[in-house]
Amino acid sequence: MAIDPLPKNVRKRRVFYIPGYDPIHPRRYRELYRTESAKQAHISEYEITQTPKNGDGPYGWHTAADMDGSRVTADIEVLLWSDIVRDSMATSIPATYAQLIRTAWIYISTGALWRLMKMRKGPVIAALYPIGFLIAQFVIAVLIGWVAARLSGAVIAPLIGNASLVTSAALGGLVIWLVLGWFKRVDNRVFAYYLMHDYAFSARWWGGNPPELDVRMQEFADIIANAMADDVDEVLVVGHSSGAHLAVSILADLLRSKRLSSTGPELNFLSLGHVVPMMSFLPQADKLRADLAYLSAQDRIAWVDVTAPGDGCSFALCDPVAVSGVTPADKRWPLVMSAAFSQTLQPETWKALRWRFFRLHFQYLCAFDRPGDYDYFRITSGPTSLRARYDGRRPSKSRIETPLSKYTSMSS
Repeated sequence: MAIDPLPKNVRKRRVFYIPGYDPIHPRRYRELYRTESAKQAHISEYEITQTPKNGDGPYGWHTAADMDGSRVTADIEVLLWSDIVRDSMATSIPATYAQLIRTAWIYISTGALWRLMKMRKGPVIAALYPIGFLIAQFVIAVLIGWVAARLSGAVIAPLIGNASLVTSAALGGLVIWLVLGWFKRVDNRVFAYYLMHDYAFSARWWGGNPPELDVRMQEFADIIANAMADDVDEVLVVGHSSGAHLAVSILADLLRSKRLSSTGPELNFLSLGHVVPMMSFLPQADKLRADLAYLSAQDRIAWVDVTAPGDGCSFALCDPVAVSGVTPADKRWPLVMSAAFSQTLQPETWKALRWRFFRLHFQYLCAFDRPGDYDYFRITSGPTSLRARYDGRRPSKSRIETPLSKYTSMSS
């Protein structure tokens, strides 16, 4: 029997998952964990079970795992801001098109768009997709409205004369509105409105957070700080997608506040599929840039960043600190690692998922056919802390560290 070279230093763990810009109920993440952990357990030959969470606090679940000869329990909780997301999405059709114009102007006028394209074109294309698709929807609606107006004019003119011009114009306008409304109703298939709201949310404050999100992040910091007093071996914060930059600021503020003692459980941070440059490259992201620099130079929290070139919705292998132009002289983090989808998924799995961009953006939370350095379920429910698991590992050779942000001012 092979001996596991990794230390077994965790028996109990608390995990806090911070989702990205997602309006969906957190039960989605609970069910995803349940189904995918079962798949990974079968592939990797370990045992993991999931039960409902007991007690108050954030929405979550409890896991018990037998891995590498150790029994480990974990409480996994979702730090929710989906209500803020839903409120930001509750806009009319005209308001969404106004968001389109404003968001495009912010990224183009600041030069952020061109600088982002120098790193990874995938997330930039994802950002341009809703703009192009919404414009196409508007053009189609206008064309259909124009055809309806012309046809109605031909029918009505012999009956009511010149008044038909007003009637035809009104009918054409109504058809345009109905077509645009139909496009919005079927957006769950094309995600144009969803993505537009997402990028507009990031750009509205030119790189800053809305006040209500800042309040929520402080609440998250309090929850994490309280967990550090629990009888556990590791407190692990997982930030996915835009949740990664929220976690950066939350943890940086916790460290600055001196609320974390030098004893107690390990506090570690796993960022997945980050889109940090979409915020940090904007002029008012002074706080985020300061948080990135600060978190990268401390040693209280181990920070591992996992992305994959196959994920077209993230800035794969882009060191979020370095590309933002705020690398301190004593930088230690993050350790940039690749999930390498083309290697860790079977060829048939990779072929089936390759063009399912949104599904691939969530692959970090799913099972891998041939897990390598990265296994989400070992990290969140296994016997080794994040720091110990990646201790001594070298970062990906393909990582991008070129400073590209035009704006590098910082303020904490």
